[in-house]
Amino acid sequence: MTGLLLVLSLSALGANPSLLADAELRPEARHEKIGQLVTEFIQKSHYQHAAVDDDLSSKVLDRYIEALDNNRMYFLASDIEAFEQFRFELDEMVRSEPLDPVFQMFEVYRTRVRERLSFALTQIENEPDFTLDELYEFDREKLPWAKSSAELDEIWRLRVKNDALSLALAEKNWEESQEVLRKRYQRFLKRMDQLNSDDVFETFMNAFAHTLDPHSSYLSPRNSEEYRIQMSLSYFGIGASLQIDDDYVQVINIIPGGPAAIDGKLQPKDRITAVAQGADGELVDVIGWRLDDVVQLIRGPADTIVRLQVMPAGALPGADLKVLTLTRNQVKLEEQAAKSEIISIPREGREWSIGVIQVPSFYRDYRALSNGDKDYTSTTKDVKRLIGELEDKGIDGLIIDLRDNGGGHLTEATALSGLFIDNGPVVQLRNSNGRISRLDDPDPVARVAYNGPLAVLVNRYSASASEIFAAAIQDYARGVIIGQQTFGKGTVQNLYSLDQYVRRPEDEGLGQLTLTIGKYYRVTGESTQHRGVDPDISLPSHIDAAQIGESVRDSALPWDTIRTTNFRPGEPLDTTISSLTANYNSRIKDDPDFQYLVDGIRDIEEVRAQKTVSLNIDARRVERKQAMEKRLQRENVRRAALNLDPIESVEALEELDGPDVHLDQAAAIVTDLAVMREVKAAPEHTAQIIPVP
Repeated sequence: MTGLLLVLSLSALGANPSLLADAELRPEARHEKIGQLVTEFIQKSHYQHAAVDDDLSSKVLDRYIEALDNNRMYFLASDIEAFEQFRFELDEMVRSEPLDPVFQMFEVYRTRVRERLSFALTQIENEPDFTLDELYEFDREKLPWAKSSAELDEIWRLRVKNDALSLALAEKNWEESQEVLRKRYQRFLKRMDQLNSDDVFETFMNAFAHTLDPHSSYLSPRNSEEYRIQMSLSYFGIGASLQIDDDYVQVINIIPGGPAAIDGKLQPKDRITAVAQGADGELVDVIGWRLDDVVQLIRGPADTIVRLQVMPAGALPGADLKVLTLTRNQVKLEEQAAKSEIISIPREGREWSIGVIQVPSFYRDYRALSNGDKDYTSTTKDVKRLIGELEDKGIDGLIIDLRDNGGGHLTEATALSGLFIDNGPVVQLRNSNGRISRLDDPDPVARVAYNGPLAVLVNRYSASASEIFAAAIQDYARGVIIGQQTFGKGTVQNLYSLDQYVRRPEDEGLGQLTLTIGKYYRVTGESTQHRGVDPDISLPSHIDAAQIGESVRDSALPWDTIRTTNFRPGEPLDTTISSLTANYNSRIKDDPDFQYLVDGIRDIEEVRAQKTVSLNIDARRVERKQAMEKRLQRENVRRAALNLDPIESVEALEELDGPDVHLDQAAAIVTDLAVMREVKAAPEHTAQIIPVP
């Protein structure tokens, strides 16, 4: 009866029945089986043992609508009203009943997409007037749903005009822009026609899983195989995880050791707008493409060149695009390996040597280990070796750089912690049954590898195993945490291959489920989930914590606490951190590099605050020119203060690597620690610690 109600609602809304009948998508029998299996796993194994009931159903409906039309560019308010009849029925559907209404909602979406793209194609028949003072409101996520097709027409008229203006600003004439947009919109229409029932089901099941928490997910059989290929690292690509976000291919994260990580210019949240083959190949617009088609363009033979046209994270629509040239290769374990350097800091009439060990991920070569190879590669072994090399060179302090380290093997996080603390617990784990286990230093009899001044440098992309290590260093008062509040990913996932739970081998495949089954806790009993690790000394960052991190996700599991476990912390660092902070605050007042960083962050925040862009081409050109001049001026102010030659153009500026302000500040703080330690060890030392200018 509910399916009939929806069809009647569609007729009342004016949907074209012929569009609905074309390549109609329907649930398959195995989808119901998958739904039943997933429901069982959620109720038995998910950390919260979530009840699949009306309350969950209501949340799933909202998230499914959001997954289909997050920016509110397709659905009408009347569509959303029609979907209300299913608000408290989706739990029964996924548990035991046919999923037809889920597919019917998707058909409404597909119909609306076709209507919008067909309208968009009519808008490129004539060149827009770019002299008018109009604004395009590109962020519609919190706005009301459009009440009529006419209202959507106006929204899309402005969107198409903005698409065209972006191409005009890239120096394309109208005929060229017209051709790019025609292909883009037609390709998006074709993508809608290529969707199959598994695509629809996967979208819905992910809405279902993400209602529980951000890290539980479902992959269809096809995408399960894609995941397997990625995890095996057996293909040649750029080393980046991608997803589709509002027609754009967006970078989720950069894989350590891959070409993109080595190049360093591609960042999470960047959007790939075009791909070219070779050093001179034509850039192919990929906005609106299927993700797997874009991935196939980016992949290719080893040691060949692929070029990506990228819209930087946070950039406004139509902003300057950058083109990155990357050489395809396998993600290499040796490129993931920790690396070291020494920074020299002048202080107190001498040069202080601060060692830096960059740890891009927590890795361990389990294949070599299982084969009995005692020389297997691991984070802990590499860091221990590097510490020895740095100490041989006479370092005065050490920084462990965990910026952008998204985690890795838990065993490496605990083992690495053991290099800096005496034997004892490192992290606690509570599973879905409430049982708490404790993970200790795996090599308690080994000597501490380094006992000098220590800091851990983190940012918002430091997650999971990185947070476990940073928390242990902080809780044991072994070192100072510097940087930005970390990501807050304190949950444990398990992967279930659903094919293993059915007896009928003739099934086409059921895919796989990733489910959150536990949470990590510090030795103090506080969770790293949601809140992450707060630094002892905060540094300003261009990474927006209001957009990145676990706390941004509305379904994230909450922060909580369990009992403190027995551990022996070192002497409290409160007084030391107060002195370090005072020194840091005094130092940054006259630091040109620091002021350069702060000014740049302020400019980025101004751009992020914008929700509209002008559709007047002269106004946009003026805005772009002013932004470029401001950036150039900011760099030259910095250079003048440092007695460096000025940069003549923005183009020349693009070729330069800017200062690593966060690392420089961390090195200065560790130097303060080293000075304090030396003063404290001197015979004439008194209890007073004098701030170091």
